[in-house]
Formats: sequence, C-alpha cells, structure tokens
Amino acid sequence: MTELRTPAERPVVVTGASSGIGEAAARALAALGHPVVLGARRVEVCERIAGEINAAGHRAHVVPLDLAEDASVVAFAKAAEAAAGPIEVLVSNAGLVQPSEVLTAERDDFERHLAVNALGVRTLVQAIAPGMVERRRGDLVFVTSEVLRAPRPGIAAYVTSKFAVEGMIATLAMELEGTGVRVSTVRPGATFTEMGWDWDPAVTGAVYRDWQRRGLQLHDSLMAPSDVAAAITAAVGAPAGVVFRGIEVEPLAPIVEKEDGR
Repeated sequence: MTELRTPAERPVVVTGASSGIGEAAARALAALGHPVVLGARRVEVCERIAGEINAAGHRAHVVPLDLAEDASVVAFAKAAEAAAGPIEVLVSNAGLVQPSEVLTAERDDFERHLAVNALGVRTLVQAIAPGMVERRRGDLVFVTSEVLRAPRPGIAAYVTSKFAVEGMIATLAMELEGTGVRVSTVRPGATFTEMGWDWDPAVTGAVYRDWQRRGLQLHDSLMAPSDVAAAITAAVGAPAGVVFRGIEVEPLAPIVEKEDGR
C-alpha cells in the first residue's frame, strides 16, 4: 500500500484564511507542525495572523488570493509552493454568501457565487492536485455547507454554488481513486464567522425568521470556527489507507432543564 503520511511536516494551503474557519484551520494545522500558507484577498489581515503563528514558533506564509480571478489562483499556487514546498494539503474554505432569491436575483449574482465557490475551486485544484498525484499522496479538504442536506431560501445563489462544487468534488473523488490522493468534505452547520456581517440587518432578520418558521434553524447555538477546524484536522490526520469522505459538523442544542430541575 502506498504510504500517504510522509513527509511528517506537510505543507498546507488554506483559502479564506483571513478569518473564521479558514483562520482557525490555519492556526490548528500550523500548531501540529505543518508549514501553512494563508490565502485571501485581505492580505494585511493574513499577515497579522501569520505573524502570530510564527511568533508561537510555527511556520506561516501569506500569498494574495482572489478565487474569482483564474490568474490570481494560478499565481497563488505557484507562490505557495515556492514559499512552503510541494503542497501536501489543500484546505479549500473560501466562499461567498449574499442574500438572493431565484425569482429576483440578477444573473450576475449567480455568476459571482459560482465564480468564487465553484469555478475558482476548480482552478485551484487543477493547479495543486497534479503534484499530489505525481507524488502519490495528498489531502484535498473542501469546506462546503449543511445546505447540501437542508437547502434554504434567501441564499439561492449560494445554495446553487455549493451544489455545483459538491458535484465537482464527487466527480473528482472518483477521478482520483487509486492515486493515493484523498478527497474529504467538511459540511459545517451554524458557525460564528464574519460571513453575512455585511448584509442589511433587516434582511438578515427576515431570512433568519423564515428559516426558523421552516424548521431549518432549530435553536440559536453557534459553533466556534475552531470546532469546524477540528473536523478539518481530523480529515488531514486520518490514518494511512483511510479517508474521511464526508464530515458534517453541527452545533449541539442547548441543554433544556426539565420541570423537576434535572
């Protein structure tokens, strides 16, 4: 059987690493000893995070990345390898989510979501995965969403793009069978991140109430980004010969006190 776990220190790239799940994943993987490349548009924020990682005795690099631009994606992959070495792990986490409805959204709304959430991921995989295939090892970890299990209104373009990228991921997994490269998907539920912070609060409230009415939001508990990062590190650290194909991570409902106080 081909050994999947060498070298011990595996260069990692993380997209969407300037906040939330991406930042948490970069910190967690760096703490495990892997050199990490942080990719995002907000380079100055990534520089601060990388500085903190390096100050803690780990290794982090920063490379600008705009998934909506193929040239940026290709340049990112080349610069990441130059900085950290041949990429052993890709954590594809960056994403766009804006309010939208099928009946009213402009074509551009859907195209922007598809460009970032699906087509940019395709370009990144094409730039990084062939090296993994050549070395006969590697981990491709894709952060998608619970909307694959439970689609919801109010974010139609986002839902569409996530179905598109998961279709691509499923096909990719079949293409990579027998190469030694593992493909994993992490589907987070409600997580406290910056996604959605730029929405109109009135729109946010209306969407959230609609989800509650439909039973799509059963309680108000949110996960920390580090909770989802734990699933990502689990996928990356799976034993040789094993792949964690799909991991769904959900916040635990708050404990309800019974009438007898127990």
